[in-house]
Amino acid sequence: MSLGARPVGAVGALTPPAFLLYALKMVQGFSTGGEYAGASTYVAEFSSDRRRGYFSSWLDVGSYLGFAAGAATVALTHFAVGSGWGETAFADWGWRIPFLVAVPLGAIAIYFRARIPETPAFEAAEESAQQDDVDESLTRTGLRGLLRDHRQALLVAIVLVAAGNTVGYTLTSYMPTFLGSQLGLDEMESAIATIPAMVVVALSLPLIGRLSDRIGRKKVLMLAVISTLVLSVPSFAIMLTGHYWLIQLAMFLFAIPTALYLAIFASTLPAMFPTAVRYAAMGLSFNVAVSAFGGTTPLIAQALIDLTGVQLMPAYWVMFFSVIMLVAMRWMTETAQTPLIGSFPTVEDGAEAEELVATQDDNPLLHLEEMPLPHEEVAMAVDAAGEPLPGTAAIPVVDLDDEQRGQLAGSV
Repeated sequence: MSLGARPVGAVGALTPPAFLLYALKMVQGFSTGGEYAGASTYVAEFSSDRRRGYFSSWLDVGSYLGFAAGAATVALTHFAVGSGWGETAFADWGWRIPFLVAVPLGAIAIYFRARIPETPAFEAAEESAQQDDVDESLTRTGLRGLLRDHRQALLVAIVLVAAGNTVGYTLTSYMPTFLGSQLGLDEMESAIATIPAMVVVALSLPLIGRLSDRIGRKKVLMLAVISTLVLSVPSFAIMLTGHYWLIQLAMFLFAIPTALYLAIFASTLPAMFPTAVRYAAMGLSFNVAVSAFGGTTPLIAQALIDLTGVQLMPAYWVMFFSVIMLVAMRWMTETAQTPLIGSFPTVEDGAEAEELVATQDDNPLLHLEEMPLPHEEVAMAVDAAGEPLPGTAAIPVVDLDDEQRGQLAGSV
């Protein structure tokens, strides 16, 4: 089946209702960015050190299944109102229906959001902030302290979010526009074409998250960068053939770097900052990158095509940010299986605590200087919920003699 191109009409000036819709979309974008920062921080702090990548990757599973559900809602609405009220019904008023469908879902999300407690890691950081002999860079809060102590990490985080979101927004937001402007598909056809790839992305995220726990976040990130540089141009070139099944193939190819980036977002970004400033740093870096680069990808990509006449410009745009990410990786540290900066080690069971105690002297994943404790104190073994494991509440994990270690191992 071949989908022939058809001319696309020029876009007129924004009417007041259209401008209001864009303004509301911007507000929604800032709100989503803030909630993503909070959600990823929350999940990362509740996850065990060894499986943080796996558990955190589920955060974006919901996001991309939501994107797929949204695209399906648009396609179904377009079909329904077009069949009942004519071809122009969707553009005239039918586009409001998907927005109205989302209202009760948003209310449910607000209900649950208002009832979640603070994480144990944050509460421990709050207590440590009151101690005089704890490293101030681990407990200092506020924008000024964040910019002073963690400027490099912020810049790297902004680059990472920009690289991943230009790819992600291209798949979820720009592809329908590209299919319409360059291949002449209508709204329903464009929406349907993106659904399978987004479902595949969502289902693959936990697998990639688990992989990042085993081989490290930086190696998965390198795969994301390389796949973006290798697959972006072929994906758009194949799409431009106009054949439906080749369009699907191109979508799946472009879904590979999208999934690789997304799977490590929620585990990598929170691990770059101490607990005291983690939420603020995540919110700042994520919103700056998404607002300036990710969210503007559909607009810039289409503008580049209009300016140059080169239909592959969207591919070059996302590749540009991956090149910058490749350079920025020089200043990234590996965070897989390590405790979060400013937090205590988090384990899932007693056996893991025993291993932590037994290998503490030679364990390269433990960095006591990154824990918010006075020098004469040490970290406690905790479970995935942040509670001390049985028998460890008064016994430190480190700086124990052999007899004490044996007692601790026997108690857990």
